[in-house]
Formats: sequence, C-alpha cells, structure tokens
Amino acid sequence: IIGGSVRGGKYLGEGSADKASAIFSKTILAVGAYGVVVVALGIAFEEVIFMVLGAGEELFPVMSEYYRIILPFLLAQFFLAGLYYFVRLDGFPDLAAAALAIGALGNVALDYIFIAMLDWGLTGAAFATGLSQLIPLLILMSYFFKPARRLYFNIRQSDWLEILKASYNGASEFVNEVSGAIIAFVFNWMLIQRAGVDGVAAITVVNYLIFLGFMVYYAISDSIQVLVSQNFGAQLSGRISALLKAAGVNVGVMSALIIVVLLTASEPLIALFVDEEEDVATVALAIQFVIYVWPLFLFAGFNMLISGYLTAVHLPVQSGVIALSRSLILPFSFLLLFYTLFSDYRFLMALPVAEGLTASLALALFLRHSPARAIQHTQ
Repeated sequence: IIGGSVRGGKYLGEGSADKASAIFSKTILAVGAYGVVVVALGIAFEEVIFMVLGAGEELFPVMSEYYRIILPFLLAQFFLAGLYYFVRLDGFPDLAAAALAIGALGNVALDYIFIAMLDWGLTGAAFATGLSQLIPLLILMSYFFKPARRLYFNIRQSDWLEILKASYNGASEFVNEVSGAIIAFVFNWMLIQRAGVDGVAAITVVNYLIFLGFMVYYAISDSIQVLVSQNFGAQLSGRISALLKAAGVNVGVMSALIIVVLLTASEPLIALFVDEEEDVATVALAIQFVIYVWPLFLFAGFNMLISGYLTAVHLPVQSGVIALSRSLILPFSFLLLFYTLFSDYRFLMALPVAEGLTASLALALFLRHSPARAIQHTQ
C-alpha cells in the first residue's frame, strides 16, 4: 500500500492523474485479492494457527468465538488502510484523520455497549473491533463523491507488473513489521529467563510508552512521504529539502519532550498501566528498564524519517537497509552479545545502541541520496 501510494504521489507530481489513478485502482484491487486469500486461509487453517500460537485445545472454543467473528472484518481493515493512504495523497487529510478518529472512538463506545451493557463478552468485543474498522471505511468511501478528487477507480487495469514494483518500493515497511515481531519474541524470551513474569510485565508497560512515542514519529514520517513523493515527481528538490528540514525540527523537538517526560515522570506514566500497590516489583523493574532504553528516542525518529524519505524517492534498497538494520540485524546481534556479556538487565541497551549505529548509516545514505541527487538520478 505504501509503495503504491508513493508511486501515485510521484505521478501526481508529474501531472499525470491517469497514471496515479491506475496505480490507485491496482493497489485497491490487489489489497482486496490479498484480503480474500488471507481470510480464506484463516478459515481453512484455524486450528493449525491456534496450535502454532501455542494454545492448548481447551482454549480453542474460546479463541474461535472471537476469531471467527473478527476474521471477515480483516477485509474492511485492508481496504481501510489502502484508502487511507490514497485519500491523504489526493489532498484530503482531514477526511482520513476524521475517519480514523471516529473509528477509534466508535471502538470504545461499542465495547461499552456490547460488553458492559449487553453482556455479550468475547462476541461483543469481536463485533466492536470489527465494526470499528468498517465504520471508518464507510466514511472514507465518501471520498468517491468528492468533486475535487483527482484519483478515479477503474476495475479494468493492465500492466500489473507495476504492483510488484510498488510492493518492492514499500518492502521496508513490511520488514519493520515482521522484524519487530521477531525481536519481540527474542526479547521476551530473554526477559523470562532473566526476570520471570514480572520482567515481561514490566517491559510490556515500557513498550507501551515506547509505542506511544514512536506513533509521533510514524505520523511525521507517513505525512512527509505523501509530500515528498509529489515534489519528487515534480522534481522540486528545494521544496523536498525544506519539507525534510521542517520534519527534522519537529522530530528533534518531540524527541526532546519525550525524553524529558520519560526521565522526570516515568513512575506516574507506568502507574497508568499497572497498580503501584499490587505490582510493586513490576513498577520497579519498569522504571529500571526506562533508564536503559530511553536513548532510543535520540535516534529512532530520524531513522524513521530518513527511511520514509528514501521510500518516497523510490530508493527501496536503501530504505530497506535502514529498516533491516534498526529492526532486525543490529538489535538481534546486540541482544545476543549483551545478553552474554551482562548478567543483569543491561542487555536492554542493545536497542538504543542498534538505533544509534543505524542513525550513522541512515545519515550516510541520506547524504549520498540528497533530494537534488535523487532527482538528478531520475533524469
């Protein structure tokens, strides 16, 4: 989806709305086909999936109660993601933001109605989550009635090889998601060995804090991709540089604020997720973990920004190198090394060390592929 949207942005920047509409249509069709396959496989291999996830047979009925309801709604979630990026691309960010906000609020409201009021239990939770994906999708579909839109959907398409090119260009985002799951698995295993259940509970709380901070970076990176891709198509290197400078300043300011909050108010933040009186050990460990991982925020935002920029200017290999470095290769390597070297929790420092080294690599790649050079390469 991201690869398709940046290709669409490049075409719009070049003034070719027809080509942008074509990649929009092909992306939506490909997302739909992929969604049908995923749902079909999910239905066919339900119990196999449960077993792979480590569940015992006694849990299968409980899991199925939720799983069989939520699975078909994946189609809505896929279409929602596809439309979201292209609606923003075509100059309707308010519509995209409103749809997601209403979906999030709707999820909370429906959870209360279905679980608290109607006492539907897991069934209610599944329907609440599923409908919270369907509602914003319906809101986003109002885009097709906007007279000012430039993108048009047409089911009849050719040159499907372009979808493969788009997928290749957006591969770094896929790498980030898959690698994150692998590192989380290794991380949790190490913490179970070192600190038991309390350690996993503590790092889960810290991960919430990290995730909230990273959401700010994702917002900046995703937003800048739309603007950079269009200016890349229009070959306006000066505007791209100005956009990156503004985004870099925002990342720097937000990083400083996040770090200050983490170092001065970590305990109250942790208390939002756990009971200080009942989970004293978890709170103490979480505070200690924050001390080891807060340097992440010195580098992570800039790494995401540069990776997003490289994707937007159609340099998937370079973007992928950054993604692999920060989310898999370096964290995995340093986790193994530090876990062997340190007998306490200092192995957590592997994550900020990996981000720091990736920052050096990202800076080198950015200097090598500055906006002016990236545009010159296409001529």
